[in-house]
Amino acid sequence: MMHLKDEDAEVKRDDLSKALMSAFSSTPLFEPFVIPLLLEKLSSSLPLAKVDSLKYLNHCTAKYGADRMAKHAGAIWISLKDAISNSLEKPAMPFTSEPLYGLGFQENEIATEALMLLQKVTLQNEALFLSLIIQDEGINIVFNSIASHEHYNNISLQGKQWLHAVGRILYIISKTSMASCNSVFESFFPRLMNTLEISVTNSSGDCTLNENSFPSKKFNFGALYLCVELIAACRDLIMRSKDLAPKPDTSQETCRYMLHMFADSLVNAFSSSLATNANEVAHGADIYFKVKGLQILATFPGDFLPISKFLFANILTILMSIILVDFNKILLWKLVLKALVHIGSFVDMYHESEKALGYMGAVVDKTVSLVSRDDFNVPFSLKLEAVSEIGASGRNHMLKIAQGMEEAIVAKLSDYVHGNLKSAEKTIQLLECYCNKILSWINETGGLEEVLLRFVINIWNCIESCKGFSIQVQEEELLDATMMAMKLATGSCSEESQNIIIHKAYSVISSSISIPFKESLDATSSIQLEELRVSEQIDKSSHRDDQIDKFSLRHEWILSLFASVIIAVRPKAQIANVKGILHLFMTTLLKGCVPAAQASGSVINKLGTKSHETANSNDCTLEEAVDMIFRTKLWNLNENGVLRTCGSGNGSKVGLTDLCLGFSSNKLLQVHAIVGLAWIGKGLLLLGHEKVKDVTKILLECLLSEVRIRAMELKQGLLENSYEQHAVMRSAADAFHILMSDSEVCLNRKFHAIARPLYKQRFFSTVMPILQSWIIKSDSSVCRSMLFRASAHLISNAPLIVILSEAKKLMPVLLDGLSLLSEDILDKDKLYSLLLVLSGILTDKNGQVAVIENAHILVNCLTRLIDYPHMMLVRETALQCLLATSELPYARIFPMRTQVLQAICKALDDPKRAVRQEAVRCRRAWASIA
Repeated sequence: MMHLKDEDAEVKRDDLSKALMSAFSSTPLFEPFVIPLLLEKLSSSLPLAKVDSLKYLNHCTAKYGADRMAKHAGAIWISLKDAISNSLEKPAMPFTSEPLYGLGFQENEIATEALMLLQKVTLQNEALFLSLIIQDEGINIVFNSIASHEHYNNISLQGKQWLHAVGRILYIISKTSMASCNSVFESFFPRLMNTLEISVTNSSGDCTLNENSFPSKKFNFGALYLCVELIAACRDLIMRSKDLAPKPDTSQETCRYMLHMFADSLVNAFSSSLATNANEVAHGADIYFKVKGLQILATFPGDFLPISKFLFANILTILMSIILVDFNKILLWKLVLKALVHIGSFVDMYHESEKALGYMGAVVDKTVSLVSRDDFNVPFSLKLEAVSEIGASGRNHMLKIAQGMEEAIVAKLSDYVHGNLKSAEKTIQLLECYCNKILSWINETGGLEEVLLRFVINIWNCIESCKGFSIQVQEEELLDATMMAMKLATGSCSEESQNIIIHKAYSVISSSISIPFKESLDATSSIQLEELRVSEQIDKSSHRDDQIDKFSLRHEWILSLFASVIIAVRPKAQIANVKGILHLFMTTLLKGCVPAAQASGSVINKLGTKSHETANSNDCTLEEAVDMIFRTKLWNLNENGVLRTCGSGNGSKVGLTDLCLGFSSNKLLQVHAIVGLAWIGKGLLLLGHEKVKDVTKILLECLLSEVRIRAMELKQGLLENSYEQHAVMRSAADAFHILMSDSEVCLNRKFHAIARPLYKQRFFSTVMPILQSWIIKSDSSVCRSMLFRASAHLISNAPLIVILSEAKKLMPVLLDGLSLLSEDILDKDKLYSLLLVLSGILTDKNGQVAVIENAHILVNCLTRLIDYPHMMLVRETALQCLLATSELPYARIFPMRTQVLQAICKALDDPKRAVRQEAVRCRRAWASIA
């Protein structure tokens, strides 16, 4: 007999199940045999059998018809009731979960299928099943005992499960049809109102509460829950019917009449109860259903349940008071905010004009005032959460919120530049919220470009109006946040809007700093920037330039924000005076202004379109810009190390490539030039421009400069401090990271960079062999370490498929790179990136073959990294790599078994749980090698 494999058997079972289902439903004549069989199968203890039975019943119900199924109605109802109530999984979901059904019990596939079948059979035999459900003894026991369910915490687990099941059953059948909804309301709603002690609204329009009712007495939880479930079912039914044509007449429906009688009383009862509970410790379930009740009543269509303007305003006032006052009650605050967002989405989507007007005044305006004024005690993080969530509830709401956020940002930015340093932190938070929430929502929904344009222009107006900055110390984080907001907003605009932004930004910068015009860019042109003085020393402790004579703070802001605009614009945007702007950026990047370097690369990259080269003969073409960067002598360098624009002083004429190659004795100037060249090279690399070869050649010369300089020093009898030269070499090595990595701040698709397919693969295949050959030839330990560093950048940023194809050749370089990068804490991120590449190689079958020859060196390297102290992810990934090496051929790894097990013992006591877990898995794998 032929035996099928497991996977074949599984496929056959599915096919057989479908075929059997079709056979069962093929003719109504099978009904007397099939339905009892399926109901018997539904009582099985096997979950899969129950699910199959429910699916078969669902399929057969439609095929057999209402008359035949009516004979089994009682048995079907009892079976479904048991399936629903006995299939609830623990634990219950938290009351902040979305979506949350019933009391939050997780419903498995059995319960889900049973509820679907219940809805189907009720729709088929409505009167019959409604009679069975309404008269069911179990359901009536729950209603009769509901008075004992005073508090959620006092209800037993079984009681909660039954309450959940009854609530879900009534919800499902109530939203099946208007007739079902009417029957359920007529049978149960008055009983619930009586238990809650809520009276009918009196003739004057006010509601009355019994003497022993709220606020002196708490709601009965069981009745509260079932009441909210019924109201929710009615609302969902009404919302579904709004899409029908013709629209059904609901004016005479029982459920509408009852809700209309009790609506005002319910709103006031829920509101007063929430206000009372806000000052007490209430369970999450009580809070959740009171908030949900208000939310549902507020979002009924006005033509079905015309809640008065005053009552709707009362709901919003109660909810907003909690937002403004009860922020320390986190669950209540979060639930109320969600309710306000749902209400806002409803009034925006369904054009409830009167409610929309009330919502705008009571909620949106109040929310805007949270960030524009400081007279609220709400924590600033919660203010921003409320602002972003309320804004996302509708287009008109977002327009108002965005304007309020924009005004708050401009006001606090103005405070900062006038000397109020305390406003910097809040400004940063506002900008991050604007970028992460407001801009994201606008980009997803579209159609609000005028908001983005206004935001950018107002930032420029603010900077333009501040003629002098009163602050003495720059807040770099604030400048970075403002630049990112500028880039994201500008990048999301159309070309027409970007042209307006460019014009505004250019007018501000040209009024502050003279920019050379393209017509006069020759030996006599002048740029009125400060003299570029750079100190002769590099700060050894921080690897940063703290000795440079900086721009004025206002100039730094203007230049950085202007660079942000240029980075973000589309290739076809009209940038005037490209040569002058490029000259400006190249001069300022030599002062260490990285945004200027990034903007230079962006200019070069976006000039690489035919539209720029052919649209206007007066524009700067890509080749002219490249010639300006690599051939034109833009500056004069005097003997004191001061750079001036060419023609404005005495000294040697130099260009960017001269400064990169160390024409000046000032090493810090050389470092800045290399960083600038790297970003320009990245723009060329993305284009696939042949000039990137010259960039690579210059960087390699800088990498190998120690050999040439040492030879010169020995020849001249000099021996200078080598630290500055090492910094130059390090910057040249790190330039390969700039070239190969995916930048979040510029030269990416988000900011409309032009990228040629497979540019990383081509660059890697070209440069990596050169680096490998130089590594072999080099006899200088410093040069070798820098070459390994550059190689590590290439390997960690190259596509994995390229690495796998060359894995055998790359392994020695990769392993040496890991050893080198583990020596300096500043290289921990690079070390982790390289480890991820190794992990990718080891988890690929072809990659495993490539590492076999280096297995011993690999294991030695990884065992050293197990206790790397500076980064948990490095230790965790090293253990994962060791686990993968346990699958290498036995003869290669068995001799290292003892060494690995001893090393893993250290990781078993690691302070991080993730590392300990990986250590246990790794030890188990290596211990099994025998």
